[in-house]
Amino acid sequence: MKRRDFGKLGMLAGVGSITGVSTVHAGKDSRGFSEDGKFYQEPTNKLPVREFDVVVAGGGTAGVCAAIAAARTGAKTALIETKGYTGGTITEGGTAIHSFYNLWKAFPEVEKRQVVKGIPLELIDRMIEIGGCTGHAEMERGYDYDSVCTALDTELYKLISMRMLAEAGVFMALNTMAVGTVMDGKAIKGVIVESKSGREVFLGKSFVDSTAYGDLSAHAGAEFVVPNDYACCNSIGLGNVDMDQYHAFLKQHDAVGQLARGLRSGQGNQLVRLSGRNVNLPKEYLTEAQAIGMSGTLTTVHNNYIMFVKFNYKVPGSVLNRDDMSKAELEVRERQFRGIELFRKFLPGCSEAFIARTSPTLNIRRGRLISCDYDITHEDVIEARHFWDEVFVYGFHDSAPRLQIKDGGTYGIPYRALCVKGVENLYVSGMMLTSDHRAHMSTRNTVSSMAQGQATGTAAALCAKSDVGSRGLKYHVLREQLERDGVYFEY
Repeated sequence: MKRRDFGKLGMLAGVGSITGVSTVHAGKDSRGFSEDGKFYQEPTNKLPVREFDVVVAGGGTAGVCAAIAAARTGAKTALIETKGYTGGTITEGGTAIHSFYNLWKAFPEVEKRQVVKGIPLELIDRMIEIGGCTGHAEMERGYDYDSVCTALDTELYKLISMRMLAEAGVFMALNTMAVGTVMDGKAIKGVIVESKSGREVFLGKSFVDSTAYGDLSAHAGAEFVVPNDYACCNSIGLGNVDMDQYHAFLKQHDAVGQLARGLRSGQGNQLVRLSGRNVNLPKEYLTEAQAIGMSGTLTTVHNNYIMFVKFNYKVPGSVLNRDDMSKAELEVRERQFRGIELFRKFLPGCSEAFIARTSPTLNIRRGRLISCDYDITHEDVIEARHFWDEVFVYGFHDSAPRLQIKDGGTYGIPYRALCVKGVENLYVSGMMLTSDHRAHMSTRNTVSSMAQGQATGTAAALCAKSDVGSRGLKYHVLREQLERDGVYFEY
């Protein structure tokens, strides 16, 4: 489907009155079918309207921070999320979140700096308070990849993120999909949503797309491509396992890769992250692990439990195609079953391991790439470039140690990189920006996405308050608000 055709669907979905009472149909009139029977024309309904200042689509890694930031900045804010909880990739897709710090340990002369603060850090502090986080555990081995490991209890993160949204006064529309837009020229006027309560329109002044797939941007007619340049993954949690015995197994085979100690079941200096190097391990284990895309990097927050075991799979076709993804969902669950057998057979302390948690869907690393006013380059990232309009700084690269940010430093994310090209009042935050795959291996990561969320939510609220579009917001106004809200800048 062409981008412009997708945008037209969003317009057509909003044709007719956007006020009044929703029409609920027990069934549709069969006369709506085309002569060849391949299409059906739905009758036009009157949809009830809710009014907000800021509407955030997607309650995942970025969207949580965006909605909290918008509400705290004084905007009446709605958050639309397809699942019954918030958190996204943080709760479903990775082994830890990366990274609140610069890569200081890989550069002996570089000072340690916590470079992402504000709302993302507040979420982590709240998690530590209730025993749901390892803290920022320093890496003892493998610190040329990241200097710290910050691992979370997935279920408690859902709770804390929802608590903070409620405390900020965000209207949470959970179990709700954004299915279209109402456009006013090049500006979004409203988002059409659908849930078990029916179809509604959420009107707003400013909008943030944090859907990961770029759904809201596509509905608004924004330019996009679908690179399909990553494997997807699904992660599982394992019960009846022993992290210390896994460590002993790796030591026995001289295969310890990454290692970090932090808070585990409330006690400090415990193993919380381990990875195995592919040397000296049993050949049968390595061959099968590679065949099923099983990562050897494990993290935990609790005794007798491994929080994340990740299985990667490159989806044939497209991550936007329902049928391709349906087949992939089964394939990855088959791989999980084979993975648990590997644990039971080869890893000491895991003979009675069982799958205690899976992600509800495959997790993508990139869906649509949305065209924005500025496209962050590979050189911007690794050369540690900063910008006159940056909204936060970041210092982690997922391709380290092969690719690292110069001298253990940081680079800036410019405001322009979050403004959707061709739409007057829409921001993106999360994995939808940056066309260069090498740069995207940094910008897409969880802590970067959280910081993007705070930046876009704050900007959206300020725009709504001043009744201007995203390009009418004065940078110094945004920068001053971000600094008041704890965002760290180096320049």
